Amino acid sequence: MTERIRARGPRSSSVNSVPLILDIEDFKGDFSFDALFGNLVNDLLPSFLDEEADSGDGHGNIAGVDGLTNGHLRGQSAPLSSAPFFPEVDGLLSLFKDACKELVDLRKQVDGRLNTLKKEVSTQDSKHRKTLTEIEKGVDGLFESFARLDGRISSVGQTAAKIGDHLQSADAQRETASQTIDLIKYLMEFNGSPGDLMELSALFSDDSRVAEAASIAQKLRSFAEEDIGRQGASTAAGNATPGRGLEVAVANLQDYCNELENRLLSRFDAASQRRDLSTMSECAKILSQFNRGTSAMQHYVATRPMFIDVEVMNSDIRLVLGDHGSQPSPSNVARGLSALFKEITDTVRKEAATITAVFPTPNEVMAILVQRVLEQRVTGILDKILAKPSLMSPPPVQEGGLLLVCRYLFISLLSFFIVELV
Repeated sequence: MTERIRARGPRSSSVNSVPLILDIEDFKGDFSFDALFGNLVNDLLPSFLDEEADSGDGHGNIAGVDGLTNGHLRGQSAPLSSAPFFPEVDGLLSLFKDACKELVDLRKQVDGRLNTLKKEVSTQDSKHRKTLTEIEKGVDGLFESFARLDGRISSVGQTAAKIGDHLQSADAQRETASQTIDLIKYLMEFNGSPGDLMELSALFSDDSRVAEAASIAQKLRSFAEEDIGRQGASTAAGNATPGRGLEVAVANLQDYCNELENRLLSRFDAASQRRDLSTMSECAKILSQFNRGTSAMQHYVATRPMFIDVEVMNSDIRLVLGDHGSQPSPSNVARGLSALFKEITDTVRKEAATITAVFPTPNEVMAILVQRVLEQRVTGILDKILAKPSLMSPPPVQEGGLLLVCRYLFISLLSFFIVELV
């Protein structure tokens, strides 16, 4: 600032000095008026200050004034009055006028630039507003387009869902029709020659599709029996003439179901000997379609070792009655019965674990098993230790009579129920 705000060219004390040239850049940044003023007058004031200093050094009084006498200067006052007291005043006035003129010009330039900038800003603002308005209209149009697109997507989705439902329904109908066609074809095969099972489809002889074959055979059998029943009712009412129905199919289906059931039971027995619970469960599930699986349940219970092994019965007798020829006391019989019933309970519990893992209805199998235990093992041992009572020939009094019989029976039942509760 101190170097830039100066008069351009040399400056003297004369009035016709070179005018200042100020620039807008001089007023940017940290502007200081004192610095501006100092830079304007620094070229003129030093000469005045030097002259004042020289005048003060040559005389003992101010400006060479000797004194005043009646208000008039004395001594050399007359010659001094002819010289100007502040000789640079004309230069300063000229300088200030030039500075004011240049400042006015600068202000006009700044005002012109401001007006130009205002016009440009107004023009750009108008353009931006117009652009923003167009953008807002475009955004509104996009939202409307998105709304229409969303509506169309929803409509298409609903239509697609309806089409999917129709296709699913049509596929289900097609599948049902296909299954019906297959069932009719299989029924015609079974309704051929009586006892002829050799011309059946490969499905009914494929061991890997036994479950499917059993399900189809049961459906065909139910349908054929219902058809025969309806024909019989119509014939009895005189509404139809007797003709060939599905009697052959029913007979052949019965033979096939019996043959398939025996085949599955054989496979079940083989898996039971190997302790293959997975195969046993598969066979039991298929066999449940034949008479609710009653044959499989009864077959499993009947083939348990405790019912078919003679040694088990002999072991029961020895455990309760002791060695042959000895007469056991009631207390020994009671202890023997308790031990026997505990052994039976342990065996039944082991069988219960297998039954639960194999059969789809384990409770029904357990009921058959417990009933067989009571009928065979418990009743068998009671028949050995108890004589059949007779009112015509009761046991001797010395042997306890009928009271002994009732006591043995009570001990047996009490021991069995105690073991079951434990």
